[in-house]
Amino acid sequence: MNPLPATPELPTRAFGRYKLHKLLAKGSATMVWLAFDPVAGREVMLTMPRVQPERGVVQEHWLRNARQGARLDHPHVAPVSEVGVHDHWPFVAVERGHGITLNEWLAAHPPPAASVVVTWVCGLLRGLAFAHEAGVAHQDPQLHHVLVNERGVARLMAFSAAGDRAQALYEADSLPVNDRGMAMDPNRLRSRRAAANRDLLACGLVLHHLLGGQPALDQPDIALAINRMAPLGRELVRLPWTTPLPVPEALRVIVNRCTSAQDRLRYTSARTLLDALTGWLESQADEDGGPVGFLLNRLHTVGHLPALPGLSSRVALITSLEGQRTDQIAEQVLTDMALTFELLRTLNSAQVQGTQVAGNGPVLTLRRIISLIGVNGVRAAANRLREWPGPLESDAAQTLQALMDRVRLAGHLAQALRPAGYDGQVTYLITLLQNLGRLMVRYHFTAEADQIAHLMQPNPPDAHGTSTTELPGMTEEAAAYAVLGVTMDALATAVARAWGLDEQVQHMVRRLPLEAAVRKPDTDADVLRLAASAANEVVDAIQTLAPHKIEPMLTRVAQRYARALGFNTRYLQQALQAAIQALHEGTSLPILGERGAPEATFSQPAPL
Repeated sequence: MNPLPATPELPTRAFGRYKLHKLLAKGSATMVWLAFDPVAGREVMLTMPRVQPERGVVQEHWLRNARQGARLDHPHVAPVSEVGVHDHWPFVAVERGHGITLNEWLAAHPPPAASVVVTWVCGLLRGLAFAHEAGVAHQDPQLHHVLVNERGVARLMAFSAAGDRAQALYEADSLPVNDRGMAMDPNRLRSRRAAANRDLLACGLVLHHLLGGQPALDQPDIALAINRMAPLGRELVRLPWTTPLPVPEALRVIVNRCTSAQDRLRYTSARTLLDALTGWLESQADEDGGPVGFLLNRLHTVGHLPALPGLSSRVALITSLEGQRTDQIAEQVLTDMALTFELLRTLNSAQVQGTQVAGNGPVLTLRRIISLIGVNGVRAAANRLREWPGPLESDAAQTLQALMDRVRLAGHLAQALRPAGYDGQVTYLITLLQNLGRLMVRYHFTAEADQIAHLMQPNPPDAHGTSTTELPGMTEEAAAYAVLGVTMDALATAVARAWGLDEQVQHMVRRLPLEAAVRKPDTDADVLRLAASAANEVVDAIQTLAPHKIEPMLTRVAQRYARALGFNTRYLQQALQAAIQALHEGTSLPILGERGAPEATFSQPAPL
């Protein structure tokens, strides 16, 4: 970064002891002057309200809040040298040595890279989070309130310099106060939360401006842009597709979530946005950083999933089957997803009996795994698992169990949809692995998983009548981007690599996107991938669709996969019923009829 620019000799006028050189920037609420302090012998930046506050209550309220903001001590909050009043104009003084304003930086430099922008904004968010937790809102985050120093560190200056006349009069006229002079009323807390949310939205608009190369809505004043945005106004803010420098898709989703027209889709606090941006930044710097690195570390400390209740009984049963057919043992193992994954990991990431299994290709059947490691190997794998529910609380454990049941249902359905000649266990396992990212997020990122699920929910019509149609929620990919900064597939791929699964398996466990065309498969791996994708597509849909929409959905899926997998709508209906029955009864999937033959009229599947 270039050094701070030298300030030429400028005409001055007096402002108390300060000599004003020039107006650096102004908005609807505040203005920033470059001035010289002859007492200290250095330049300062004076932030003051755009409109002179009324004397008395309003001015005292301004000063009290500004002094509270001046007490903040954080690396990303610019230190305040003075809070004062001259000629009834209150001001906040910050030494020029702490940096130049972001407006000045942008005028003197080419557009910053996305990683630089995100680093700046992460710093601002750390400062905002610290301030909000101390009960202080900035009230007017603008580019001219962001300082960038020679080391590239961004700081936010002039907290509470915008003032709030209405709040000042409200607190003075109608609220009891405690012995510290602070209002004791729920309305004050609501006002504080609203101010924090506005700070967060403003920070999102700063991010939008820096990445998009121009201010949102072509309005440089962020406060005025906020007033034009939904729900206060009617205008939508989305990052343009044409930007000075490329913006990665994951980052684009995060930025657009910041400025979503739906309040419920926006970030709820400075720390939630900080987590998303930090996850993206670390994953860009190092593929093992951010959420990926955290997940891989968690795999070593708490394992991939907890074993289902009754593990010791299952291990005892497996031990009693020693010497029996391996498919009998495999049936017992398949009932426990954690044990299934642990055997897969054990076999494909290590040498077994002196043979490098990975060199001979992946092993994806439990029969083969069990024959290689033996019953003692199964027992050892089970002993490495944590007991149910691991570190999860009761509610989180129930949610994980429901997800695992959905995944098992998809596995049963995929077995029915696979063409003749393809191994049922392999198909089942590929279907499970296509949900690996979801399972890992639900177990290891519980709070983030709840956020993702919330963002995917549709927004009902507005009760006030401004919107009469249901607004769709985010896709799972977009929601994961927005919360974690990475996709479910990226997390699943990292785990698959850690387990030693090769590129062919990693290809099979990447679910076919909903918008992708289904082509006739060229390889056996493509067939297995499509069968698992079709099953997961159906099971995902029946969790969210209204009952009357399920049968049309099955028709669309059957038409979509008909040429590739050779089944029709009736067969898909029958297969789904059989899979649901197998899940509820804990039995193997029964043999179905001909794949193209018409069957009995479809009946609504029982709820999971």
